[in-house]
Amino acid sequence: MINKAAKRRFVIALSNTIMISDNIKRMREAKGLSQKEVISAISMGAAQYSRIENGKTDPSISTVEKIAKALGVTMAELFTDANDLKEINSLNKTLIERVTLIDTLTKEEQKTIFTILDAFISKRKFKSTLKNVLKDIE
Repeated sequence: MINKAAKRRFVIALSNTIMISDNIKRMREAKGLSQKEVISAISMGAAQYSRIENGKTDPSISTVEKIAKALGVTMAELFTDANDLKEINSLNKTLIERVTLIDTLTKEEQKTIFTILDAFISKRKFKSTLKNVLKDIE
């Protein structure tokens, strides 16, 4: 976790191929949000936000965090080249929603879920290892 002072000092150096400003604008429009709605959500001046979205200034990491939250995306998505983005199918959306809901469970319930997941993962690894051993014996 970056402390507040470090966040303020840290300014994101943008890659020539990935323009965060383009991604911010594209994602805002895709979500049907106006600049005014995003500005209100992140408590920023309209002129400053406009400069960020138009690529005239680089946002700080804390600003990127706020914008990502307002747009309902991850910071990583804001830095991903639009050509590399893949559509998330409904199965993946359901999985993501369920994983997000784990945070709402008690620690004991979370522990139970993780124990069950670990058991399934171990079972799969065991089967794979056993299959490879049997293949080597043949």
